[in-house]
Amino acid sequence: MPQPDPRGLLALAYEQARRGLAEGGVPIGAALVDADGAVLGAGCNGNVQHGDFLLHAETVAIGDAGALSDYAGTTLVTTMTPCWYCSGLVRFLGIGAVVVGDSESWSDEALDWLESAGVATTRLHDRACVDIFADWLATNPDVWSTLPSSAGGRKDGPG
Repeated sequence: MPQPDPRGLLALAYEQARRGLAEGGVPIGAALVDADGAVLGAGCNGNVQHGDFLLHAETVAIGDAGALSDYAGTTLVTTMTPCWYCSGLVRFLGIGAVVVGDSESWSDEALDWLESAGVATTRLHDRACVDIFADWLATNPDVWSTLPSSAGGRKDGPG
């Protein structure tokens, strides 16, 4: 059976990032899909609009999927490189693959770690994902600087 197109999957996550932006939040989106590309869960970063620093797009998408008996055949698609918190959840659950749109705006050390642990990773270097975050960051640096982050993850300074 052919694998779903990573760029087509990324469109699902990008739609979530746009939703987060429209809600006044950080424009990062994610989706968890099965081996056929069917959406199991999707979500956007909710740090700002819900006042909860644990609501990363990836954790929201995984939570939206609900508990699965096996995550090995799933793919987490995200508009930005996962932080250590989200990467740890990928490892904890045994998610089989991660597709990333923007691996420029955040350190990809955690993505390298996932890859070294056998998680299939795809970096798409998608300009739309880079731009939506860069545009938001240019007008919201104060918001970004107040959010907790993984040590060393930010490319704009210490976490």
